[in-house]
Amino acid sequence: MNDHAFVPDDFVVPLHLAAPQFRLEPLGPQHNAADHAAWTSSIEHIRATPGFPDGKWPPVEGMTLEANLADLRRHANDFAQRRGFTYTVLDAAGGDVIGCVYIYPSGSDDHGADVSSWVRADRAELDVPLYEAVTAWLSTHWPLETLNYHPR
Repeated sequence: MNDHAFVPDDFVVPLHLAAPQFRLEPLGPQHNAADHAAWTSSIEHIRATPGFPDGKWPPVEGMTLEANLADLRRHANDFAQRRGFTYTVLDAAGGDVIGCVYIYPSGSDDHGADVSSWVRADRAELDVPLYEAVTAWLSTHWPLETLNYHPR
């Protein structure tokens, strides 16, 4: 591994995860408007989701599309530099943005990676299936030994 990546240099980072009700792909600037609409419609729901206890995200006051775009560019750069991996969660049928998954190096010595995810309030029934699919995917297809991913 190099100094900036938390996965081995020879690890091929998956670009997709498909499940019956949703699919994941790397989050990027192309998702800006749909991502912004998804989380701003669900601020209270996301803040109540396990793994978002710090009260900092999402911001209660929201943010501009321009600020959201800067955030998406930061996540895309982290992905490209292998410093962290953020995926947008898309509806399997229509392709609408319905959530997000974040995989970053842990700030704790107890875990290799901190993982969090959210879904829109109007798709809350997908929170558990997303958690289960991502947990299985990370356990079987990623070189991460221990995860800090709040159970559902």
